[in-house]
Amino acid sequence: MIPQLNLSDFAAWRDRATAATPAALPIVLDVREPWELQAACVREDGFTLLAIPMREIPARVAELQATHGADHPVACLCHHGMRSLQVANYLAQSGFGEVVNLQGGIDAWSQLVDPGVPRY
Repeated sequence: MIPQLNLSDFAAWRDRATAATPAALPIVLDVREPWELQAACVREDGFTLLAIPMREIPARVAELQATHGADHPVACLCHHGMRSLQVANYLAQSGFGEVVNLQGGIDAWSQLVDPGVPRY
């Protein structure tokens, strides 16, 4: 079962992940479609932002493993948390060990982390 990370706990998760792997920032994997990224996008702040649409994940999972490693902390993000949960499960089944789902997605992000992110 994939851990559900409440956005109010994101900063603590990010800081723990950074302390555990100081050589590399944790990843926020945004799996929304390009048009959604144009509507609203998070800003990197102590994490690396990767935008890969959900439909491209199976074709790019080997790239993610090779570039970042299967033990690298990854937090999956979508609009409300459902697509990202599916991607998080897929990553875990593909050997990634440090995966969480950002509960509530970018909608919750705009309410709890950065009110400057537009809601759509």
